Amino acid sequence: MSQQHYTLRDIAEALGAELRGDDTVRIGGVATLQSAQPGQISFLANPRYAGYLQETRASAVILSSDVAEASPTNVLLLDNPYLGYAQLSHWFDPLPVAEPGIHPSAVVDEGAEVADSASIGPQAVIAAGAVVGDQAIVGPGSVVGERSVVGQGTRLQARVTLYHDVVIGRRCLLESGAVIGSNGFGFANEKGVWHRIAQIAGVVIGDDVEVGANTTIDRGALEPTRIGDGVKLDNLVQIGHNVQVGDHTAMAAMVGIAGSTVIGRHCVFGGATGVSGHLTIADGVQLTGMTMVTHSIRKPGVYSSGLAADENRKWQKNAVRFRQLDKLARRLRDLEKKLLD
Repeated sequence: MSQQHYTLRDIAEALGAELRGDDTVRIGGVATLQSAQPGQISFLANPRYAGYLQETRASAVILSSDVAEASPTNVLLLDNPYLGYAQLSHWFDPLPVAEPGIHPSAVVDEGAEVADSASIGPQAVIAAGAVVGDQAIVGPGSVVGERSVVGQGTRLQARVTLYHDVVIGRRCLLESGAVIGSNGFGFANEKGVWHRIAQIAGVVIGDDVEVGANTTIDRGALEPTRIGDGVKLDNLVQIGHNVQVGDHTAMAAMVGIAGSTVIGRHCVFGGATGVSGHLTIADGVQLTGMTMVTHSIRKPGVYSSGLAADENRKWQKNAVRFRQLDKLARRLRDLEKKLLD
């Protein structure tokens, strides 16, 4: 935990919050309502946790005005308390600070361009023609392939791999194990034998994008795979070749997007969602967890598929009935015809 402390006055001014209480109180960390101790600040964003407010030991709580009267301690009022917490969390992040420079064990091709303010970690590899921008960080064991670009202020954690001709925008974060620009799954079949299609385009990632651990984004076959500004991808997400993802779309863990699908802006995909290839998903689409999309979605809204968990015996009975639905529908149609005759 960071040892830095800030007054509530400083925090309120930075967040644009209304402060009710002692503005000289010093804060040295953030915590939940249940676990917070004096000297820490907490937040209340989900009504489910309102019951903990009266018992909290936090020195201050970030919350909305409609519950402020219930707080036993100092409060910072915001319309979106969760956003305030998100912004404040960075003040106490113990993430090590990378020093500018190139580690002696790193391998940097003489044809690469590395900014003086960039940090290249131990055993990292920067290939010919690659560009690493100002204040960018390439973590230990990471690889920046030929002609690839790491934008200003972007951070590659340990063991991130950028293949050739990959462009990463500014202020991005790529977690360990992410692979960007691997070959797309493209093959031609001749008499039962698969022949690989060269994936000759790259990947273009916009600004302020986050890519989770062990997530893969395949390179395009003829046109680059594109990830828009502000996109957030969780761990273990698979983005197929030629996919286009619109600005500020978010995908939870284990989402899979098949090749050549176009996804709109401000979409939210729940965990383990699957989207078939060559589809179009409109702006503002939300997919609940484990939804399988096999056709284009042209209108914004919330979409779901699949069955929720149930007791095994009930699930087995329902599965049997599901297989009988077609026969039942045909019988119902025949009965309707007879009644109309």
